[in-house]
Amino acid sequence: NCDFAYTIDGGEYNEINFENFNAASAIVNIKGLDIHPGSAKGQMKNASLIAMEFNSLLPVEQRPEYTEGYEGFNHLCDIKGTIGEATMEYILRNHDFEKLNKQKNDFINACDFINKKYGEGTITLNIKDSYANMANNIKKDQRSVERAINAIKKLNFIPKTTPIRGGTDGARLTQLGLNTPNLGTGGYNCHGPFELACLEEMENVVK
Repeated sequence: NCDFAYTIDGGEYNEINFENFNAASAIVNIKGLDIHPGSAKGQMKNASLIAMEFNSLLPVEQRPEYTEGYEGFNHLCDIKGTIGEATMEYILRNHDFEKLNKQKNDFINACDFINKKYGEGTITLNIKDSYANMANNIKKDQRSVERAINAIKKLNFIPKTTPIRGGTDGARLTQLGLNTPNLGTGGYNCHGPFELACLEEMENVVK
């Protein structure tokens, strides 16, 4: 029965996030044909090499290390492989839902190419949507954002509204009808070996 809510997760103390990625995941399974290398000519299908070939068919410029701001990406999170079998796990992200669909089509087209080249059933693809951009709902009712901006201004801080280049629990809550923008914590370098939180900024968030 709330009018709106907030998550508090990452970002600077004066930061408000009400835009996030549309998100999907992709699992790619590849079946190879393992045979002794001494008699492999014309027969062996090395699943690990096919996995590398599949990845090379995706746009290089859409890897996360080449993107920023509103630019989407395809991120290879995990790869396991032998000659006979390989599995690749990706996450797909974009603030624009239509552009995310284009990324999904890139995966489908790459799979079709591999199956035509190595035989039907060599590669299978499973794409699932994960969460949506909460901006679509929050822009229709901005009370939650305006309230946070006013609270930050009362402390003579300068509020910042920045898009999240990641996910937030607020996206799912917003999708269910409870607008839930995110407030920062004074945390930096999230999910890496140099992650930190600044105590003074954490105190500012509490204020």
